[in-house]
Amino acid sequence: MVFIGIVDDKYYIRNMLFESLCKVPGYHIVFTAENGVDFLEAMKVARKIREPDIVLMDIEMPLMNGIEAIAQGKLRYPQTRYLVLSVFDDDEKIFEAIKAGADGYLLKDEPIDRIKQAIDDLMRGECAPLSPGIARKVLNLLSRADLKAEKNAPLDSALLYNLTDREREILHYLVDGFEYKEIASTLGLSPNTIRNMISKIYQKLHVSSRMQAAKIIGRDTPPK
Repeated sequence: MVFIGIVDDKYYIRNMLFESLCKVPGYHIVFTAENGVDFLEAMKVARKIREPDIVLMDIEMPLMNGIEAIAQGKLRYPQTRYLVLSVFDDDEKIFEAIKAGADGYLLKDEPIDRIKQAIDDLMRGECAPLSPGIARKVLNLLSRADLKAEKNAPLDSALLYNLTDREREILHYLVDGFEYKEIASTLGLSPNTIRNMISKIYQKLHVSSRMQAAKIIGRDTPPK
């Protein structure tokens, strides 16, 4: 059973997601909330019974926006994963969501089947789900961070994190939205090999998802 929370200030969106996901076998909606404050209160209540595995989080909301709600949620409920559903595709919003700890970022115009696939991917611990346009923007953020690191040599992120050239290549494929099998096919390796290499990348970066990896690589100053 996958336990899900829905947070959006627009009733019709909350209701649409609720009705659509309730029909999916194995899904259970724990709560709906209309802003970040409402979300944190709902999590307090849910904690007594069952916290959601996945929270679908809007960004622009009154009282407390989704970025702050994710940041607070990550601190208080670290086992819960946060999938952003937003109309915003600008670099600032994406970067702030990544920094807050978002585990995926989809645009609201994605079909419900894509949202279901994203939920299932997160539950399997696979690639963090990103809308195609968002994936390209995240890759650009990573590329700019790499250039900044190169200009501030010897603070090269690849050396600091002990990522090999191959591991960096795989990381870029991940951020660009490639699935394990697609990466394996592109590089001429087996899916199991790719899965093992991604696990090693996450271990080196001390993260558990692609979005968290992007956050680490995108730091202005790499850790010492």
